[in-house]
Amino acid sequence: MTSHDSEVRALLDSRVDACQTKDIDRLMSHYSSDIVYYDAVPPLQFAGADEVRGNFVRWFDEYDGPISLETHDVTIATSGDVAFAHMLHLDSGTRKNGLQSAIWVRSTVCLRRTHGKWLITHEHISVPINPQNLHAWFPPGYEPA
Repeated sequence: MTSHDSEVRALLDSRVDACQTKDIDRLMSHYSSDIVYYDAVPPLQFAGADEVRGNFVRWFDEYDGPISLETHDVTIATSGDVAFAHMLHLDSGTRKNGLQSAIWVRSTVCLRRTHGKWLITHEHISVPINPQNLHAWFPPGYEPA
């Protein structure tokens, strides 16, 4: 693992921790001002830090308490001042309506290093589907009723 890989991994770990604690300012400190963020929820594309911040606040507000975001299968590639990573997250917690939920999401993150600091310039979130019923792929025990 290169030192750049370690730096990117540290940023990604901090990003997950900020999500779990709903620390919007720390979370947004990892994103460039011209971030383009593709999400699994409408309007599907969020452009710029203000839109991305609003989308994260919306997501945080869906949960009563912390969000659990377990990261699996992280792969990082760096070259010069550019990096990308992909991973799986198990997103779970108690929703505001009292429902305990969990869902798998896939994440691809693209970063650029400017003036020695890595920032996320693009992120793509997707939800895997079960091809048999075209519903989101939930972990065992969390399938919706």
